[in-house]
Amino acid sequence: MSFASRVARLGATCLLAATAAAPAPAADAYPSRPVTMVIPFPPGGGADVLGRVIAQKLGETLGQPMVIDNRAGAGTLIGAAFVAKAPADGYTLLLSSGTTFTVNPAIRSSLPYDPVKSFEPIGVTGRASLVLLAHADVPVKTFGQFVDYVKAAPGKYPYGSFGSGTTSHFAGEAVLAAAGLKMTHVPYKGSAPAMTDLIGGQVPFTFDTVTAAIPQLRSGKIRAIAVTSARRSSLLPEVPTMAESGYPAIDMDTWLALMAPRGLPADVKAKLEQALASVMKDAETRSKLVAQGFEPVHVDAAGAAELIGKELPAMRALAQRAHITAD
Repeated sequence: MSFASRVARLGATCLLAATAAAPAPAADAYPSRPVTMVIPFPPGGGADVLGRVIAQKLGETLGQPMVIDNRAGAGTLIGAAFVAKAPADGYTLLLSSGTTFTVNPAIRSSLPYDPVKSFEPIGVTGRASLVLLAHADVPVKTFGQFVDYVKAAPGKYPYGSFGSGTTSHFAGEAVLAAAGLKMTHVPYKGSAPAMTDLIGGQVPFTFDTVTAAIPQLRSGKIRAIAVTSARRSSLLPEVPTMAESGYPAIDMDTWLALMAPRGLPADVKAKLEQALASVMKDAETRSKLVAQGFEPVHVDAAGAAELIGKELPAMRALAQRAHITAD
């Protein structure tokens, strides 16, 4: 072998050795591109407004834009199913309410996702109490008076909700079960028509969110009797809980949680959890959420999983007892 050939072979050998020893190119740190947040509600609604407030700050915290994708329909099923089938890489997230994770599984025999196995909890972003409302002319001012009033005429009085199988329907049935009452449920297609009929006196009582009730309470045409949550709402601090009236079993509210497809890499999940925790501590973000009638109460990933694990069987039992079904 000539000297030139030996030099060429030696050079090639060194090049191969150097290539083998060189570290592999590092993967792009998450997130390296925009992240999509799916909101399974129509644009402009309460959940959409809240989601956009959270998304804006979350994007700033992560250092990438958050793209809002409203995939409304079928009681959040469309949006939830889309995220459940998306790659578990952290670039597709779901911001939805308890409807997706505890209500739908309680009232539907089949779902295009599993409420537990399909999703990786990132955290709960806050809660909103539900409240029992009465028309101003109804002679009821306390929850105790409400119980006595309804018990005096079983089955006579109706109550309205913003839809069959919704959280307000579940709240109504939970109250009836706990207090031993009989009332007729009148489901409306949304909070607005239910509130219109309450103000007009077509129904004497409704269950609605504190968020929807606050503007109407100022009119004086309706009255807040009690909230269904375990604690008083900071938005209606003067309104007592039903537990304070002797019914501790009544504990129901509505909440929003950030989720990802199941199988998220541990480092990506940790980054998202830390980012959400930071967002929920931000004073400006919290102020914007409160302005929308939402209580910014952060619960971490483990707490979100625990919440679903506790609430899901309770909702299923209530749906079975009250014969609530979407099928």
